[in-house]
Amino acid sequence: MATGAKTTTREEQRRATRQRLFTAAVAEFKQTGTASADVNAIVAAAGVAHGTFFFHFPTKEHVVAELGQREEVRMAGELDRYLARPRDLSATLQEVIRQTGLLERRLGSLLFTDMIALYFSPSRPELQPWMDHPLIGRVIEEFQRAGDRGDIRTDEADAANTAMFFFLGLFALLVTQEKSANRTAALHQYVQVLLRGVGAE
Repeated sequence: MATGAKTTTREEQRRATRQRLFTAAVAEFKQTGTASADVNAIVAAAGVAHGTFFFHFPTKEHVVAELGQREEVRMAGELDRYLARPRDLSATLQEVIRQTGLLERRLGSLLFTDMIALYFSPSRPELQPWMDHPLIGRVIEEFQRAGDRGDIRTDEADAANTAMFFFLGLFALLVTQEKSANRTAALHQYVQVLLRGVGAE
């Protein structure tokens, strides 16, 4: 077998092992939360040696950070499809909230809360600069477009800062209002208050 073919096979095996570990870790984190997750259970489920986990993921938080990155890419793609038809800014923000709620239900409250908390942790494994986050970037663009259309006052709002404020408030409400019967109403009101703050009619 040629050296190049051997290298390709080894790389494919490495990627397959990494994906098995990632899948097993996410399943474990859903059940127990990240902090309580047992690496021994993860490697047993993936069928690899204990040290293999740390070869691919230096910490459990690296798995959660990568999960967040993958989900952002997926959600940004869904938002792009949603925006294929003209939408106003309020509808766009409500769609981001809807998608985020679906993600929370899919991951479960333990892992979703861990993922959100990691965004604001000083020890977060930084896989990419903040402004390169695809979902955040899409929302920044929508604030910019709304300003260009005159739907919001650009002198009142910097698009990047306003988008970050939107996500901060969204994540805080999702976590603190998790068991509240008024959660949906609170999220809707939050968008309306935010838009009034930037001069939307």
